[in-house]
Amino acid sequence: MSEQEPTERTPPQEPERIPLQGDDAKVRRKRTLSGLIAVALLGAAFGGVAGLIGGKVAGLVVAAVIALPLLLLVLSTARRRMWLEGTTVTVRTWGSRRVDLSTASRIDLLVTDVRGTRTVGLLVTGAQGGGAVKIDLAMYAGTGGRELGILPLRKLADAVVNNMEAGGVVFSQLLVAQLRAEARGDAAAERPLYRLASAAPSGKLAQRFSMAAVSRFVATLDD
Repeated sequence: MSEQEPTERTPPQEPERIPLQGDDAKVRRKRTLSGLIAVALLGAAFGGVAGLIGGKVAGLVVAAVIALPLLLLVLSTARRRMWLEGTTVTVRTWGSRRVDLSTASRIDLLVTDVRGTRTVGLLVTGAQGGGAVKIDLAMYAGTGGRELGILPLRKLADAVVNNMEAGGVVFSQLLVAQLRAEARGDAAAERPLYRLASAAPSGKLAQRFSMAAVSRFVATLDD
């Protein structure tokens, strides 16, 4: 009787890392450079005025007080990375924060309006006080804009669909409806995310849509 040769175990395959940022490295570099220039100009302007009034030391102090917080904000934005692995979203700036979409305690749709540009995103609160992450799905200005790609939307829909506690199936249906609209070649104004962005009241910096509100909207998509 021949001995059976040992079979090699295949190591488990790690989940694919899906970036959740719609812009590329070139756009981020351009945005960072513009931010740094703006910080330098603001610091110089306020510092110059303070210097004329209170002298050189006062000018330097005012310039530092104005420029340093803005500089930290620009650098934090430049360092920010977000990706999805399996059902876990990771956000990294100076440190890392992780939220599992399948066990999140709450999911809301958030629409922000800044200078006429509306951003539609998911605000996900982790289980047991695990922090929160905001995932931008689309950004619209006028009749056009920029949307998250097909693969990230598909993976997000799969990640939230089994979260019964936070009504993940509703948000999954919304993302699937967006994918179907893209597949049909619908114009931006006819896509679900654009319609939600347009439905948010004007004059508000941020508008939160609960799971119940999103459910009512998704129900109208089949009409």
